[in-house]
Amino acid sequence: MSQAMDFDMLRQAMADNHEQPEGPARNARAEHLLVEAEKLNIPLAVIEALGHQLQVYNYSSEKDKMFVPFARLLRMWDERPEDFDEYEIHSLHWVFKWMSSGMLDQPHIPLASIEKWLGEMEHRYRLAGHSERAVRGAEFSVAAHLGDLERAERAYTAWLAADRDTMADCHACELQSQGWWRAQCDADAEALELWRPVLEGEYTCAHEPHTVLASSLVPLLRLGRLDEARAHHLRGFRLVRSMESMRDAYADHVEFCALTGNEARALELLAERPAYFTDSGEPRSKLDFMAVTALLMDRLTELGLGGRTVTGPAGRAWTAAELAVHARGDALSLAARFDARNGTSYVSERARVRMAQRPLVDRLPLGVRSTRHVSPPTATATGASASASASASAGRSGGGVRSAAGPDLAELLAEARRLSASRSPEAVAAWAAVSRAAEGQELDVRDRAEIADHEAMDRGPEGIELFHRAAELYAEAGDPGEALAARARAAYVLALTGGTEEALAAVSSLYEEVLALRADGGTGVSQTASVLVGRARILMHRVQEGEGSDESGPAASTETDDGDVLAAAEEAARELLVLAEPHIADVRMGSRAAEAQAILGELAARVGDAEAAAELLARAAESFVAAGLPWLAVEYESRLAGIARHLGDAAEAERAARAALEHGGPHLEPMGHAQLHLQLAEVLGATEQFGLASEHALEAAHWADEAGESATLGAWARHQLGGFLLRQGRWAEAAEILESALPDLTTDMHGDGAIVQTQWWLGDCLTELGDHREAAERWLQAADIARHWPEQRDHAMLAHLAAEALGHAGLPAQADLAYARAGDLWRALGNVHGLIRALRARAWAAVGTDAGLDAARELMSVAVRECEGALLAESEGEGEGEGEGEGEGLEEARHRLVAELGHTHRQFGDLVARCVPDDAEEAAVPGLLEEALTHFTQAVSVFVPLGDDALDARTGAELAAGWVEADLRLPAAASARARAVLSAYAGVEGETAAARRAEAGNLLDRLEKHPAR
Repeated sequence: MSQAMDFDMLRQAMADNHEQPEGPARNARAEHLLVEAEKLNIPLAVIEALGHQLQVYNYSSEKDKMFVPFARLLRMWDERPEDFDEYEIHSLHWVFKWMSSGMLDQPHIPLASIEKWLGEMEHRYRLAGHSERAVRGAEFSVAAHLGDLERAERAYTAWLAADRDTMADCHACELQSQGWWRAQCDADAEALELWRPVLEGEYTCAHEPHTVLASSLVPLLRLGRLDEARAHHLRGFRLVRSMESMRDAYADHVEFCALTGNEARALELLAERPAYFTDSGEPRSKLDFMAVTALLMDRLTELGLGGRTVTGPAGRAWTAAELAVHARGDALSLAARFDARNGTSYVSERARVRMAQRPLVDRLPLGVRSTRHVSPPTATATGASASASASASAGRSGGGVRSAAGPDLAELLAEARRLSASRSPEAVAAWAAVSRAAEGQELDVRDRAEIADHEAMDRGPEGIELFHRAAELYAEAGDPGEALAARARAAYVLALTGGTEEALAAVSSLYEEVLALRADGGTGVSQTASVLVGRARILMHRVQEGEGSDESGPAASTETDDGDVLAAAEEAARELLVLAEPHIADVRMGSRAAEAQAILGELAARVGDAEAAAELLARAAESFVAAGLPWLAVEYESRLAGIARHLGDAAEAERAARAALEHGGPHLEPMGHAQLHLQLAEVLGATEQFGLASEHALEAAHWADEAGESATLGAWARHQLGGFLLRQGRWAEAAEILESALPDLTTDMHGDGAIVQTQWWLGDCLTELGDHREAAERWLQAADIARHWPEQRDHAMLAHLAAEALGHAGLPAQADLAYARAGDLWRALGNVHGLIRALRARAWAAVGTDAGLDAARELMSVAVRECEGALLAESEGEGEGEGEGEGEGLEEARHRLVAELGHTHRQFGDLVARCVPDDAEEAAVPGLLEEALTHFTQAVSVFVPLGDDALDARTGAELAAGWVEADLRLPAAASARARAVLSAYAGVEGETAAARRAEAGNLLDRLEKHPAR
């Protein structure tokens, strides 16, 4: 230290250190402050420094250091109790409880010493006149640790029966312990009911609800209350993440992840706290941590990931299998030390039970980004946007087994043909199985044609040549119609890979050929439909290439060339529909008719006929379902949901989005699940069904992770999920999700608007959670992006929010800079309301700085002038700028400006009045009171013309003026104001009216009791 401390400086230094993060640095500072205290030669200074040291040790990983300063404090108390003030006497007895639990946590302290300490604690509490509640609570903790269940129940009952006094733990901590015991006794529902007041915020303290949230996780899982368990994890982990002393609660969160299919998240948690593997100051919490580490590593090994590199104790690299062995050994070694001390096997038994747990749920999506360790089973269809490729599998005529390749191959062929005939999404996989089984076999040419055809479908862009090979084989087999259909499928793939014009030329020729062939009776309606659908698809693809794709609503086309393209596509779709409709009893033809309707619906959307588009797409989806092909309706129900939203039909949008999910069912790949869940979430969110919306956004985030799209669609889903949770007031959960989304949101992929909105929402959450400094940082980061936007209102609003947060964080200088930035932006926007509020906020902040009242007066005066200038401009018809009520009438705008002026005068008066010194004899007092009265009086006069709309504001200013007049010994004027307020609220009901009447009555009482001299 550069200079010696006095007692006041020491106390301030201890208070400052108390606010620092838990850990060795804070502990070392406390040790240094004790040295400084000893230099003062003031016993109370040493007592306070020892108490501070005890406190920081207790809330750290060095709890084993508590015993030395406590022993010294106890000796000082026994020798000179008069050196302790009332607060320190209370503190000394309070930490008796810490010593009791601290001894239990240290296996080297003999059980006899702990029991002796209990007796000492009971004796000292009795001498001090305290209830035995805290003593019985300590005895319960000892008995529960030993596994002496009978004694534990006796102590538990005595603990709850004893009177609560100043030595009892806070309600939150007591309920945590009581609930923990009920959970240990397999009474999970009872435990959760005991914890309810803590979880709902009725009782809180420095470490609650942190511990209760962690303790509740496994009981909630066992009860199947999965949504609550997820919420408690997200909310609770934020609380314990930075608190070094909460290793046992941290372990509960790791355990929760290991038991819910969130092994990746659990590994991330371990990686955040590598010191927890080696911190030795509290062996009991280390035992908990190593036990859940073993549980997690065993789970990874079971999943085939024993060789994965993981975070473990420093000094070497670890695989999951190696860490499993080490953690189990460490946990059991620690447990054995406790059992040796206790003379039981209870601690080891509990540790083994914990490490042997099985997952309580296979999959519990958390919303935060994660990577699944085990790939899900391969899906059999692609998803919402891939029905076209599935459609390619339809239309071939069946055939018998032409070659005797054995019963296995015959069965596979029969099954593949059955699936093709029913247009199942599993058909391609079935034909792949046929292909594998047929290797080395002599097959009929028809069989080889169908195998090649389906293999081509599975290859995507690489399948064009195979389609042509299949066509040759069909022709060789005597089926020229199916050969033309295969070539049409090749043409469609060619169009999808950029060769649209070449594909169109090819399919036009095929179209002429198939019509001629059918006219001669050379092929059937199914093969003809296959060519016609290929032609319609290629024409539709050409439309999409020319106009782009708009998923949210119709896009009108005005160009002549575009009109020709649209007309050709419509003609092709209608021709297909005419061909297919008479034969819809056949599944394949029913699907062709449905697809024709869908194409017509898409075309209607593109020319701006949203109503017709909705009707046609709905008909198409119904037709697919009627044909027994619901999975092919998915794409069109999804599209219909977007059009319905565009039309403002929220109910139909929700119905269609739900139908898309339902029809997709097990046939969707992860990305399809993600897209459809996200669409439904957005539909529900638009109608403020935020609870349901958050459920589907959560599913969307999970499925995006499964699809390997965490950084793309997954980030957007998390962005949406955070917003939905925020709107439900679930601030901690929302913050955790938004923080998880933010690193993956990019301007190129998601747009800078999404990044700004995420930061904005995060700032809102952090404000509600009391973290004003971090909230300001988020808003300032968002403002730095928004400052480049052409429209600057968001930039101004973010700067203003950041200024407010900086003020709440106790950073007035930074707040003033942010308010000045916001004010300049509001001025440039012509938003006088924002400007005035920024000026007023700066004035209030200035009062508490060296600039003082003079600077505050100047800022308030500028606010008044700005408001008066805006009113003058309004009256002259020159008012411009966006205002806050853009689009409002002139009279309403003027009304709001007048009210703003009244509020500014009112705040000006409040600000001056607050600067009146406490010493009533000071000469400056009358002048300040008269200045304040002037502004209150001006406020009243401004509010009067606004009538009843400003009644509450006017009467508030009247009473403020009345109190000042009373202080200035102007009783008649003050009384008149009080009576005017009572008259204004005669017969008026409501909270404000009652409060105003009460205040007016208090003012009259004062005037009666203290009349002017």
